[in-house]
Amino acid sequence: MLNGSLVNVIIDRPLGSYHPEHPDLYYPVNYGYIEGTLTADGEEEDAYILGVEKPISEFVGRVIAVIHRQDDVEQKWVVAPDGIVLQ
Repeated sequence: MLNGSLVNVIIDRPLGSYHPEHPDLYYPVNYGYIEGTLTADGEEEDAYILGVEKPISEFVGRVIAVIHRQDDVEQKWVVAPDGIVLQ
C-alpha cells in the first residue's frame, strides 16, 4: 500500500488511553491497525491517526506517511482525514 491510499483503521488504543501491558505508555493520538493487511511479523499493519482530536473506535482516512524504525521489523503508517492539510 502506498502513501495516499484510503484505508480503514480499527482503533484499539484510543487517544487518551494507556498501553494494556505498559501502564506508563500514554497514547496522545488514536492508534490502531489496518484489518487484513499483514506485516513481516505476521501482525496487522499499525497506524497512528492524526487530525482527529477525540477518542474514536474506527476511522477511514488516507495514508500520509510511513514510519520506518531501525529497531523493529514493523513500520507504522500515519493516517489522516481525507483532504486535511497538516502543518
